[in-house]
Amino acid sequence: MEAAARLRREARAFASAARQAADRGGTTLVPSCPAWSMADLVLHLGGVHRFVVVLIRDRLPAPPDLATVARTESPPSMEGWPSMDGTPSAGPIPPTLLDWFDEGVERLVEQFGRHAPDDPAWTWSGEQSVGFWLRMQVIETAVHRWDAENAVGAARPIAPDIAVDAIPQTFEVMAPGRRERFRFVRTDGPGEWLVRFDGEHVRLTDGGPADIEQAGGGQADVELAGTASDLMLFLWGRLPADGLDVRGDKAMLDRYFVLVPPV
Repeated sequence: MEAAARLRREARAFASAARQAADRGGTTLVPSCPAWSMADLVLHLGGVHRFVVVLIRDRLPAPPDLATVARTESPPSMEGWPSMDGTPSAGPIPPTLLDWFDEGVERLVEQFGRHAPDDPAWTWSGEQSVGFWLRMQVIETAVHRWDAENAVGAARPIAPDIAVDAIPQTFEVMAPGRRERFRFVRTDGPGEWLVRFDGEHVRLTDGGPADIEQAGGGQADVELAGTASDLMLFLWGRLPADGLDVRGDKAMLDRYFVLVPPV
């Protein structure tokens, strides 16, 4: 499936869960994002989408000014919310918020359709391309879709094609330097990843025996096995390690999230 179609699919599922919360009235808290209510989550993801729209549309060499984006891209009615003290915003989802979100998704998909993945674009990583943002927004939207569904009922797993891409992306883009070796083994299809944190460098290989031998032999310091969706959700701080098959030094998992905090 084309990446932009994946993005639209995940965004529509996210909006469906948010509408369920809106229909219930009152405040719907998001357990996997403790500082947010559903309204806050919609505002966050919709704001990220519009930030990327401005960045790509205007071919900016640096990130856009957040105050300017807020003035031009905020929802039409924000009276009385969001909460500014770090607590979840109380009250029902504003009636215009979900329409604002849907419009932002379509504008983002339109921008990705107008630009080739290798067109230049500012990013915080070494990859300065529109393709970086397309990959990132598919993954981020899928994670927040899971957050939204989890807030209103049972969340569906992350689609395997997204999860398998998101696992190496976590280490290629999101992880800072460390000095341990983590091995991740997919149980619902092919896929193994060996991640070596060597000072400032994060080295990702396929994770088979040859890669472990090349990394200095012996076993990885800790190994986690599970479905692609569960591995991805663990790496993004949405699921605990209890549901995975963990071998090795389990204490490393706590240290990992100190240095690689969930998004």
